[in-house]
Amino acid sequence: MLMSLKQELNDCYMYGEIISHQGFGPETGISMREMIKFDLLQFLAYLIDRESSPTLYSEISFIHQYLGEYFTPNKLEIFKVERTYDKSFAENPPRSLTYFVKADLSGKSAYTTKGFSKARNLYNIYVKMGQEFISSKREASAKELEAFTSYTAMMEEYIRSFKLFEPGKGPIPAGKIANAGKNKKSSDKNDGVESKLDGMKGNLNVKEFSDEELNYEDLMKELNTLVGLDEVKRDIKSLVNLLKVKKMREERGMKQPSVSLHMVFSGNPGTGKTTVARLLSKIYKCIDVVPKGHLVEVDRSNLVEGYVGQTAIKTKEVVESALGGILFIDEAYTLTAGKDGKDFGQEAVDTLLKLMEDNRDNLVVIVAGYTDLMKEFVESNPGLKSRFNKYIFFKDYTGEQLYDIFMSMCDKQEYVPNSAGKEYVKEYFNGKVENKDENFANAREVRNYLERSISRQASRIVELENVSDKQLKTLTKSDLEEK
Repeated sequence: MLMSLKQELNDCYMYGEIISHQGFGPETGISMREMIKFDLLQFLAYLIDRESSPTLYSEISFIHQYLGEYFTPNKLEIFKVERTYDKSFAENPPRSLTYFVKADLSGKSAYTTKGFSKARNLYNIYVKMGQEFISSKREASAKELEAFTSYTAMMEEYIRSFKLFEPGKGPIPAGKIANAGKNKKSSDKNDGVESKLDGMKGNLNVKEFSDEELNYEDLMKELNTLVGLDEVKRDIKSLVNLLKVKKMREERGMKQPSVSLHMVFSGNPGTGKTTVARLLSKIYKCIDVVPKGHLVEVDRSNLVEGYVGQTAIKTKEVVESALGGILFIDEAYTLTAGKDGKDFGQEAVDTLLKLMEDNRDNLVVIVAGYTDLMKEFVESNPGLKSRFNKYIFFKDYTGEQLYDIFMSMCDKQEYVPNSAGKEYVKEYFNGKVENKDENFANAREVRNYLERSISRQASRIVELENVSDKQLKTLTKSDLEEK
């Protein structure tokens, strides 16, 4: 993916210079290569959610890797504010894209072997780069995913307005745009949709597990060692025991109890819903509940498109990729959140319900999200209510449990808080729990806090000479203090 995207970007730079020589470039003295790069820098800066990116280290590394620009955290923050905070930024296409569109409409643009316009090729680079940028982070926030979706949707709408988004035999002259496509066969109209879906599987978050990871005893031990989640662990063990007995009765030709495998995971962010789903997919494979045992993790953006008919195709493709395993839909309530009649989330729900029925012996679906919103989601549709009747509730962690999670994260990354630091961390998380608001993110708060502490430790010891292994590992109270 890395080399492919870099090559596509270089090809795009080259084409930009060509159309500039043809008279379609800027008249300001800046080269098309510089303009494309600058537009992409603004796009990546726009995607960053500062609340979920306290250090900006991974973002800076990504930008340097792909675009050759190096920012300090402070300069990247200033660049983001100066270049993307104006509301008009997200409402207007990149300048370089407007020049690509003009070149395509002139008839001088050579389409690619797949028949896409050069404007569509530039759009594809934005999509791929945005996906790579977000996936390079440990965990993208909802704001970053929303920014990515809305910005690329704006670009797509702009290109479609000129009939340059779908693959074709050649550029459509500007004077003929109004009449373009009137006599096309319906099968031709789906070409763009199918081509978009061709690469979709590669963009899904699919977890496949090796044989070494599929030891039932080890997995149950891993479940037991999860911090907190006592009720969750009890519910999962009860369900697994029931399924094991069901399997035994099946093998002996006895009647089997009816068991719904589809579940609702409800709770606040960072309470372990995704972690348990991943673990459950391995356990299900071990006891032959699902034949493949893989896990496909998606959210609304993987299921919903912005045009009639496309959502059903996209949802079907996602479900088919999960057959034989588990489909995990995070923030599933967003599929039924639209109230204005213009939302396509309901189309995704209707398609999902039909496919669940058609594949009831070969698919497990877990939907997850905030407790109250998930209740509204399930009750919004009789089909959802009949299929999702198993609820597992994930409580918020206590201060002591957050401390245990913190120590576990430190151990995995080979960091050791000193005694004063440990006392501070205990008080810190007890205070966070006592004063938490609706945005409290549980274990995610712990991870972000540790990252900030590691950053402070790095700033403290980077100037020291002859740094020992102990100094590299130790987190002092000053490293852990939040100012």
